[in-house]
Amino acid sequence: MEIATSGNTVTIKGNIKSVNDFQSIKTTLDSLSVSSKVIQVRLVDSISITSSVIGYFNKLVLRDKIDLSLHVGNAQLMDLLEDLNLSKVLKAQKI
Repeated sequence: MEIATSGNTVTIKGNIKSVNDFQSIKTTLDSLSVSSKVIQVRLVDSISITSSVIGYFNKLVLRDKIDLSLHVGNAQLMDLLEDLNLSKVLKAQKI
C-alpha cells in the first residue's frame, strides 16, 4: 500500500490489508485532521478495507466531526460499503 497527501486529499494505492496499513492511514489522517476539518480519501484500487480502518473512518466522522468523503475506485469495495450501510456516512462515491 502507498499513501500520499496533497492538500486535504489523501490518496491510497494498493490493498489495505495489514495492521501497518491501518497505522499509516491513521497517522496520516490524524495529522491532517489537525489543520483541516474537510478531508477527501481516494481509495484508488483497494478491493477491500479492514474493519479497523472502517472503525477509524467512522470515529473521524461521528466523534471528531470531520467532513470525510471517500472516492472509491473499485466497484467491489463500493458494493461492500453500500452493503454495510456506510456509503452515506462516509460520503462514498465511485470514481
